[in-house]
Amino acid sequence: MRAIRLFLCGDVMTGRGIDQILPTPGNPRLHESVVHSAVEYVELAERRNGAIARPVSPVYIWGDALSELERRHPDVRIVNLETAITTCDDAWPGKGIHYRMHPANVTCLGAAGVDCAALANNHVLDWGRAGLEETVATLQAAGIAVAGAGRNEQEAALPAALAGPDGSRVLVFAFAMASAGTPSSWEATSRRPGVALLHDCSAASLGRLRDRIGAQRRGGDVVVVSIHWGPNWGYEVEPERRRFARALIDQAGVDVVHGHSSHHPIAVELHAGRPILYGCGDFINDYEGIGGYEAYRPDLALMVFVALDSAGGAAELRLVPLMRKRFRLGYAPPADLDWLQEVLSREGRAFGTHAARSDVHELRVWAD
Repeated sequence: MRAIRLFLCGDVMTGRGIDQILPTPGNPRLHESVVHSAVEYVELAERRNGAIARPVSPVYIWGDALSELERRHPDVRIVNLETAITTCDDAWPGKGIHYRMHPANVTCLGAAGVDCAALANNHVLDWGRAGLEETVATLQAAGIAVAGAGRNEQEAALPAALAGPDGSRVLVFAFAMASAGTPSSWEATSRRPGVALLHDCSAASLGRLRDRIGAQRRGGDVVVVSIHWGPNWGYEVEPERRRFARALIDQAGVDVVHGHSSHHPIAVELHAGRPILYGCGDFINDYEGIGGYEAYRPDLALMVFVALDSAGGAAELRLVPLMRKRFRLGYAPPADLDWLQEVLSREGRAFGTHAARSDVHELRVWAD
């Protein structure tokens, strides 16, 4: 059997300003302390980089990412969808930011061929439990599998089972942690919808995940664990996160640890030949006109392509840096690609990894 090829990325935030430029913008009303209409985020971006002709087509926001997806043709495409897809107006009380996209705009996810949306994060219940249920139903009706959230604890815990080549499967388990701002009250229970919450990185938590994975896994399956964890800014990876990620591979047989929450890419590790993405960074967002944190280059996004050898060999890990401009992804200019390569190599030293240019738009990561 040939290698299984995966595409992964970090936070896809198609709500708020992004929703307002798509064909069917939803109610723009916000409950933020300063900004009260999602349209203002579009205007901020336009003041920064120029006018956005509205409405845009569903393919617009993906830009050059579509060319890379077409060229590489991954078997499975996985994103962390950090947006409610709903018309509900039940904004979660006490929460400063609420993301939502009109259900008719789910076509923008189909335009990129998204196979699986990880929903265990700190924005999927921004518009209440009814909003979450509409999100799940809308995605499933669009043929997009979900992981990490559901109508009850049992549904939230189930993996998305995606078809791979030659009869193989890719199982995607998704979890959120409080360290990424996920409220404990969002946890799914037997009586209420919510997300699959990972309470800590303890041995007990690892054991529960190992048992959950073992109950679903069949021979030949590839297992991805998608975790929303850690702060939005900064490169530090706490020792407990590193130990837990490695143990997922060593003890639970996980093939890819897909971490997200950081607004910029952070360290990548290859442990026992399997990739640990501690933070993929934002992929699509409406932050273009917002100042602050420029040192982290939050305007850069990262496509992650993983090829997993069915015979158990080391994974091949290739990255394509992109830049957001006018709410559209384009190839990162050479100087920006080089900057990201230096950052990933610098941060990777502690993890024994190195990044280097391998093509005009590509970085390859390998273990030293």
